[in-house]
Amino acid sequence: MANEWVRQSKDAADQHEIKRPVLKNCLKAFLVGGFICMIGQLVTLLLISYFPFTEQTAGNPTVAVMVFFSMLLTGFGLYQKLGQFAGAGSAVPVTGFGNAVVSAAIEHRSEGLVLGVGGNIFKLAGSVIVFGVISAFFIALIKTILIQIGVI
Repeated sequence: MANEWVRQSKDAADQHEIKRPVLKNCLKAFLVGGFICMIGQLVTLLLISYFPFTEQTAGNPTVAVMVFFSMLLTGFGLYQKLGQFAGAGSAVPVTGFGNAVVSAAIEHRSEGLVLGVGGNIFKLAGSVIVFGVISAFFIALIKTILIQIGVI
């Protein structure tokens, strides 16, 4: 009796479930994420061409410029529209980090600068920082081991 009820409930839920266009969403995320990365590459090339940067030293300024632009677009309300269209394509590149920081600041600004903005600005971005640092540690550890055993 209970199993039949569970099956009927599942069938009813399946009938009302909205079918998501997964392939279309993946394609949009891929294209928008790729476009954002292409802009980042253009920023790198501009830094190398017009400023005293090399390929090795242009990475950090490129990240700073990309995060700044995403924060600016978030402040004007444009990055949210891009996120609605692209999904993970706008969240995965480093620009998603800038969006997360500014979105939290905008959302909590009515609570004041210290308790609102200051206390909540890194709520969402904090996990990105933690997992980024942990990932970087393990990648550096693997690279060090590979160098020590002579693979690299």
